[in-house]
Amino acid sequence: MADASRDRRDTIFAEDAAVLAHAEWPGDQLELRVHAPKTAAAALPGQFAHIACDPLLPMRRPLSIQRVDPEAGWVEFLYKRLGFGTRLLARRQAGDTLNLMGPIGRPFEVAEDTHYPVLIGGGVGIPPMIFLAEALKDRPGVAPAAFLGSEVPFPFETVTSGLPLPGMPEGATAADPRMEQWGIPSRLASNAGLEGAHHGFVTDLARAHLEPLAPAERRRAAIYAVGPEPMLEAAANLGRELGVATWLSLEEYMACAVGGCAGCTVRVEEPTGPAMRRVCVDGPVFPGEQVYPGR
Repeated sequence: MADASRDRRDTIFAEDAAVLAHAEWPGDQLELRVHAPKTAAAALPGQFAHIACDPLLPMRRPLSIQRVDPEAGWVEFLYKRLGFGTRLLARRQAGDTLNLMGPIGRPFEVAEDTHYPVLIGGGVGIPPMIFLAEALKDRPGVAPAAFLGSEVPFPFETVTSGLPLPGMPEGATAADPRMEQWGIPSRLASNAGLEGAHHGFVTDLARAHLEPLAPAERRRAAIYAVGPEPMLEAAANLGRELGVATWLSLEEYMACAVGGCAGCTVRVEEPTGPAMRRVCVDGPVFPGEQVYPGR
């Protein structure tokens, strides 16, 4: 595997970003919007930024990019308040300044012959799916569908979908309002009894969408997934079973996030055999068959 990260080394910027908004959602979820025009102009779906959470904390934290506005120069993130770093970040208020490095990593790439992109996001894996959906909304010749899962309330006000999506289980009616506005059908899944959400796994919804497709249609489909490891493995297995290409975005603890420390390496299976690759710059997006090659 060639070092594709070399092609992106001149597109990572370090910039001081003013906090524009910082909203809190149930489940210790926060939505952060900052003014970072260089990152906003260059970012692609699937990439992330490495953020200095607080002057008290030397180590940065990687956050997936949820949305950007290149013209206005803002970048938006969704994260959970979990550890010391994100608790410090949660204290930052509008008007504060934080430093970020971005955009970093290998993005999602939707091939020209992909007609049925299937977007699967679980928990804090939802943000890259929002970014990818927005990038696809005006692309001709594609019919994307998005399936989002959460075990806490979703970090947006859900709506009842008015966009048809054949094969969905009865009662699966809730959708992401942004997807509705963009004309992209979406459905939600949760085991937490959330109203309008499918009671089960988000990959159940993806299966219900993909199984009715004819073999020729499946060859023009692809799965793009971000979320917890069991969900990623289920997505890879689904793609293998149905003959659908799968692309997974991985999460790992990171120190430098630019490929220097090799602290975020994962084992993947490549055509030449097993290899260790850095999630930060060789990924975070990898082909599903490399991460979960099957038996």
